[in-house]
Amino acid sequence: MPSTQSMTTAPATSLLPGFDNPVDDAQQVFRAALEAFAHPGRLETLPVTSGQPEGLSPALTALLLTLADPDTPVWLPADVPAAARAFLRFHCGCPLVDNLGEATFVCVPAGHAMPALADCAQGLPAYPDRSATLLVEVASLHAGDTLTLRGPGIETTQSLCVTGLPADFRASWRANNAGFPLGVDLLLASGDEFCAMTRTTHVED
Repeated sequence: MPSTQSMTTAPATSLLPGFDNPVDDAQQVFRAALEAFAHPGRLETLPVTSGQPEGLSPALTALLLTLADPDTPVWLPADVPAAARAFLRFHCGCPLVDNLGEATFVCVPAGHAMPALADCAQGLPAYPDRSATLLVEVASLHAGDTLTLRGPGIETTQSLCVTGLPADFRASWRANNAGFPLGVDLLLASGDEFCAMTRTTHVED
């Protein structure tokens, strides 16, 4: 049994709870993520709540709790608070990597610049699934630049209003489309809402 001293000096960040019911809650979030990828641009709301470390939003936290594991390296910007890193190590067991190209999940919390899509893992011709998924916190999914999306999972077109994407996002996303079947997928989050864009989702001019 750990000593009283070791218990009192243990970092509180490691003790922050994840999901209240880890298996059931993760399954609910996973189903919501599948719905988001099946219907690009359609907003999903978190079905459950979880502990939230400094530096991560509710949606980013829940998605990482659900998707990240010891086999999926995660990249975070260098100055993301230590609390977020401790939380992910404790609850997900995921490796945290400094090399962007090694990451399965590229997590970009609010206030941090989204890295170039082309610098993230693109997959291999024989293994296109070895590409990265970006989880990006934006200022709003209800206002701002309107993206008109089309592609698989969208009957005609889907409108998505976003505040906080890089100025060159449309051009870089077109380049991402052009690399199919390689390329990255994207989860955009704001607070407790999120939506997806897959590498087959096109943004109309």
